[in-house]
Amino acid sequence: MDVLILQLFNGISVSSILLLIALGLAITFGLMKVINMAHGELIMIGAYAAYMMQNLFQSYMPESAFNWYFVVAIPFSFAIAFVIGLLLETVLIRFLYGRPLDSLLATWGVGLMLQQLARTIFGAPNVGVTSPTWLDGGMTILGDVVLPYKRLFIIALVAVVLAAMYLYINRSHAGRRMRAVMQNREMAACLGISTRRVDAVTFAIGSGIAGIAGCALTLIGPIGPSLGTYYIVDAFMVVVLGGVGKLVGTVFGALGIGLSNTLFEYWTTASLGKVLVFLCIVAFLQWKPSGLIAMRTRSLD
Repeated sequence: MDVLILQLFNGISVSSILLLIALGLAITFGLMKVINMAHGELIMIGAYAAYMMQNLFQSYMPESAFNWYFVVAIPFSFAIAFVIGLLLETVLIRFLYGRPLDSLLATWGVGLMLQQLARTIFGAPNVGVTSPTWLDGGMTILGDVVLPYKRLFIIALVAVVLAAMYLYINRSHAGRRMRAVMQNREMAACLGISTRRVDAVTFAIGSGIAGIAGCALTLIGPIGPSLGTYYIVDAFMVVVLGGVGKLVGTVFGALGIGLSNTLFEYWTTASLGKVLVFLCIVAFLQWKPSGLIAMRTRSLD
């Protein structure tokens, strides 16, 4: 029972990390149909934003206040990635809608430039971010099973971000305008919606969520200029498996990949478990190409 609970928690923990990484991509790729290969670099920007906030607290704040730097780093990472995403959309992405191959190549080049910029500013070696003391240790259940506070915090952070995105998309006026533009751009424009502004804000929000993901990843290990390249494939895998354009599908896709990955790694090895997960995804998409949850639409494109 202890082993079962521990493996289940590990699976949910991996799923939460995958979901947080893929949420921003679910908006830019799933809703806007933009293949953003710079998504990993936006995650990297969020991680370095947390690193900068840590250094600011160490240099200018009292020692007693250091434990709260991470609370400030989360909105700071979102804001930095949001602004960079907004700038990227205004300067480049706006000219590439409806041109997926061009957007893929262009954003891949932007990602390389952002990596080099990070190497120039922060250096090539990885840097570490010290987690607050209130995230050290873990919660003990059933006598032997220890659930790390860092992982529990990431799960709670994912739940908050997911709830905020649901409320924004389905309950706010801005979210309704965003859904209207993504479903039928011409009709939305005829009804007076500024599609240009909606595109910019939507892409920036997806970039900001990627920044929050990068901030959360600092709790797991060191960060470096190549941080995003380790997660970009997994992010696309989650979005495609869940169903392009559906946040609910992204949630189930992340849960499926995380739990199956943990299960296969427990039975075999880490490398073989990853291969088995890929094979299962390929087999599933052969059977159901639209993903777990298909997007219903009246258009026949």
